[in-house]
Amino acid sequence: MASVDQLGFSFRPADRRVWKVRELVAAVRTHIEREYGDTWVEGEISNFRAHDSGHLYFTLKDENSQLNAVMFRSQARLLRFRPENGMQVVVRGRITIYEDRGQLQISAEYLEPKGAGALQIAFEQLKARLEGEGLFDSARKKPIPTLPRCIGIVTSPQAAALQDILNVLGRRHHSASILVFPAQVQGEAAALEVISGIRYFNRARTVDVIIVARGGGSAEDLAAFNHEGLARAVVASRIPIISAVGHETDFTIIDFVADLRAPTPSAAAELVMRSSQEVEEQLDGLHRRLGKALRYHLLIARQNLMELAQHGAFARMSEALNRRQQKLDDLKYRLERAERQMLEQHRRRWEMGAAAVRHYDVRRILGGIRQGLESRQSSIANAMRNLLLHRKSRADQLLGQLEALSPVAILERGYALVFDSSGRLVKDATQVDTGDEISARLAQGGITATVKTRSI
Repeated sequence: MASVDQLGFSFRPADRRVWKVRELVAAVRTHIEREYGDTWVEGEISNFRAHDSGHLYFTLKDENSQLNAVMFRSQARLLRFRPENGMQVVVRGRITIYEDRGQLQISAEYLEPKGAGALQIAFEQLKARLEGEGLFDSARKKPIPTLPRCIGIVTSPQAAALQDILNVLGRRHHSASILVFPAQVQGEAAALEVISGIRYFNRARTVDVIIVARGGGSAEDLAAFNHEGLARAVVASRIPIISAVGHETDFTIIDFVADLRAPTPSAAAELVMRSSQEVEEQLDGLHRRLGKALRYHLLIARQNLMELAQHGAFARMSEALNRRQQKLDDLKYRLERAERQMLEQHRRRWEMGAAAVRHYDVRRILGGIRQGLESRQSSIANAMRNLLLHRKSRADQLLGQLEALSPVAILERGYALVFDSSGRLVKDATQVDTGDEISARLAQGGITATVKTRSI
């Protein structure tokens, strides 16, 4: 029987290759990454951890299996929502092996929620967080000025929303000044530019109210106004802010933190500036109400004055004033009569002197007589002037004394007439007891009070 070698067959044992662990893992990783370099995986997030480095670590699982996943910071910062445990997601990435532990994992490059969009998830998460901090509370929101002198608008200069606002403001009120801070309202840089506009107006303090405006659009177009930094800038603003972003059915985070939300940019202009006609109508209404109130108070004051005038004490004061006035009139009459008498006496003396002069040679003595007459006339005028001044000073003095003795003048100096409940003038504290009703007549009006204590 022939042997195997004689039949022409030759068997050699296979070469044995011994791998180092890292080399084997690296070879398998290279093969897997080549075969599964762009893979979509669906699963539920568990064991989610956000590291301080910015990397995200979690596990994707379904009913039977699980797969480790990592999303590095460069991709994680592009996420518009925050992943959470229990969230169903779809991951796009590269299947690889973590060499230190030999674990299969997916290096995620894109992550989106299953069902609801990423933008909506991000919106709801940010809204819940800010609401929990109390940033939506109406108590912290500032009132919008009724007629602002200057309005700041943060928007794109090319936006149709700006033209809508300017048209409404120009139609409703021409006196308002407008400052526009140009900013992108769509894209990655939009939120930062809007923040810059809000901070600029707060530093400059040149406007009374700020309008952040943008027309309608898709959720992606309005995403810049769901920015957390923008929301906090609106809250920190010392100037009231009106949000006028999108259409009436569009809601963004800035709508909830702003001091007022306008359904459209045009509505924001109408809310911030009342028309001149409305202001004039309000002023007319206030003028009518003020006139009516003044007439009512005058009527009440006149009625009170008439009631006080009928009081016996005022009648006695009026009688005393009349007596003083009569005495003053008498003194004035006597003064005027004395003046007339003195003038008549001097006239007669002058006529007597003139008659005596006619008996003499006028040519000899006329010069001396004329000089004497002129001297006497001057003396008389001076004497009359001094006498009149003296009498007038005396009359003014008497009039001042009369006015000083007037009860009304006494009241003007802060005094008051106090009457008991029966209308008698109170001159002594023993006339009233504790708990009695008293009334006081002041220079302007009167008051009623109850005696609490008295001192004797």
